[in-house]
Amino acid sequence: MPVLNRIIRMYRLFIVASLAGGMLLIAGCASAPMAPIASLNEAKVAIQVAEKDGASQHAAAELDEARQKLILADKAVVAENMLLAQRFADESTVTAKLAAARTEATKAVAINQDMIRSADALAEEMKRAGDQQ
Repeated sequence: MPVLNRIIRMYRLFIVASLAGGMLLIAGCASAPMAPIASLNEAKVAIQVAEKDGASQHAAAELDEARQKLILADKAVVAENMLLAQRFADESTVTAKLAAARTEATKAVAINQDMIRSADALAEEMKRAGDQQ
């Protein structure tokens, strides 16, 4: 009988240890979220698109802010603060898209002004041609 009691105790200890180990494993996985790689990549692409569109000339402040937030996101990943990294990456993406939108708006205004000048010049030419007849 004492051998049987000893086996039962060891079995119970094994079960408790296994459950505790499993809980620690689950808790460890839950407390360390994965790096927001997709968000970081999206921010990098948004910055590249804004740069390609000419944001460094037309929306330099917004583009610089997007770059700074991406740097902060990378630092948060290194510090293993994935929630903060996600937030900074998302903010970087939004700010880079804002820079691209401002760049497009500035270019559109310039094109519109050129069209107005061209239309005014054409109207002036037509007026002169009419006055000469």
